[in-house]
Amino acid sequence: MTSIPSVNLEDFLSEDPKRKQKFIDEIGKAYQDIGFVALKGHFLDEKLVERLYSEIKNFFAMSVDEKRKYEIPGIGGQRGYVSFGKESAKGKKEGDLKEFWHFGQYVEDDPERAKEYPENVEVKELPAFNAVGKETYQMLEKTAKYVLRALALHLNLEETYFDNYIHNGNSILRPIHYPPIKEEPKAAERAAAHGDINLITLLMGAQGRGLQVQNHEGEWLDAIAEPDELMINVGDMLSRHTNNKLKSTIHRVINPPKELWGTSRYSIPFFMHPISEMKLDVLESCIDENNPKQFDDITAGEFLDQRLIELGLKK
Repeated sequence: MTSIPSVNLEDFLSEDPKRKQKFIDEIGKAYQDIGFVALKGHFLDEKLVERLYSEIKNFFAMSVDEKRKYEIPGIGGQRGYVSFGKESAKGKKEGDLKEFWHFGQYVEDDPERAKEYPENVEVKELPAFNAVGKETYQMLEKTAKYVLRALALHLNLEETYFDNYIHNGNSILRPIHYPPIKEEPKAAERAAAHGDINLITLLMGAQGRGLQVQNHEGEWLDAIAEPDELMINVGDMLSRHTNNKLKSTIHRVINPPKELWGTSRYSIPFFMHPISEMKLDVLESCIDENNPKQFDDITAGEFLDQRLIELGLKK
């Protein structure tokens, strides 16, 4: 695999069984081969994307002191602001060259579930910031639901297999700012090589060079989306659940060439998480003589806690 395949969600949503099956086959093959696709036909419209970028640029342009008011202790960085250099890739001591914000789930029909999650943090200086973040979150969550329905069918499961696990799931929308680089970064990168924790990640902002994906031969490929595409990749939870049939691919954001050090980069991943009690036990249908069970049984909540500790976000 030497490039990222492109698929169109409108095929899956069409009334035409052949188009629907074509989408299922294409995304299933891509996730078995490289773990990434570029997706057209999602639920984000251009105006919403423009509004979101405007709001997040205004937030990250605020002073460090103003932003740090929104860095909430004791919640492992799960809501609000996380300051520059605080997160590092698993196994790496250097902090990534980024700062970011977290919007979390908007639980509206389950008071007990709402108590499980930290509350979203309101940015008082920017009256539209939180409303635009919520709308984006919900459109990406809707997109992710249909991607997972296609993957359920690819895995010979009921189409709605994932629906109850992702409804009110612990998903995160993360606007990231990679600030201008002011001096030689030594060993640090904008985002060091890593796999994602969650089921699937939907990434806005992969239009410029910087995101790279490692194929099975160990080669790094540039992953550049068209203006109307999202990059969507498999996370470690889904890889575990499918006994690595669907691949969680190592990826990174490299530092720009020196002549572009003075520029910022923005990207906005949506990390689709299930509810914490979802069992990530390997699906029986993904175990056979050639593919024995590779992973111990664990819940999504237990797995997330382990990884947040490894990333330095949780003590």
